[in-house]
Amino acid sequence: MEQAYGAGKAGGAFDPLTFFQQPQTIVRLVCWLFSVVIFGCIANEGYVNRPDEIEEYCIFNRNQNACNYGVGMGTLTFLCSAGFLALDIYFPQISSVKDRKKAVLADIGVSAFWSFMWFVGFCLLANQWQMSKEEDNPLKEGADAARASITFAFFSIFTWGALSLLGLERLKRVSFEEEYNKLFTPNTSSPLAIQAFLAFMKYKQGADSSLFNQEYADPSQDPNAAPPAGTEYTGYTADMEAPANTDAGYDGSGGYQSQDY
Repeated sequence: MEQAYGAGKAGGAFDPLTFFQQPQTIVRLVCWLFSVVIFGCIANEGYVNRPDEIEEYCIFNRNQNACNYGVGMGTLTFLCSAGFLALDIYFPQISSVKDRKKAVLADIGVSAFWSFMWFVGFCLLANQWQMSKEEDNPLKEGADAARASITFAFFSIFTWGALSLLGLERLKRVSFEEEYNKLFTPNTSSPLAIQAFLAFMKYKQGADSSLFNQEYADPSQDPNAAPPAGTEYTGYTADMEAPANTDAGYDGSGGYQSQDY
């Protein structure tokens, strides 16, 4: 198979241009960038204090758990994105279809998990920011950073969700490759069997039914076809029927003459 899970043929050389043009690579880089923005905003400007205080508190309603959640999630998703990018680079070297399928399933599960966790994080940060008191931050320091972290947490829900959907599409392709390898081995496969299998897969994918009856001929339109069962064969047509009896009009002027004795 030329491709599986959006990767090139197993054992092929790494092509940077093709790699960075793949949809999953682009979306994964976006997830990586969003995680950097979120934990960077909270870590740098997410802690403020009142003019008469020395100790700094979390900008989200002084809830230390909100800031810890944002920083922790941003750090973990940053590392996770980098790890799966490395796996995508190494993926063309994986020759086993089962190992490719495991990698795809792991990608789907992790992406769906982080999408849900960012939904929780967005709700937490947005709620705590709404409950923040103005007297806790009269100079409104770090307000832009707080809004940015909330905004990119919201966007991260959809980017990680998009990675899950892309993973499902890749799972279909790698499952097809696995099914193909199970059904057809070099010792048992034949051209006819391969054509039948490919026709069946086209049918499952919604191909036009005319692909399967291109050589079909209607027996009623074929002059050489055998007649249907139960039909009596006469052996002649109307043009071959015997002429009517003409003895009444025969005067004996031609042909055999009878002799009178």
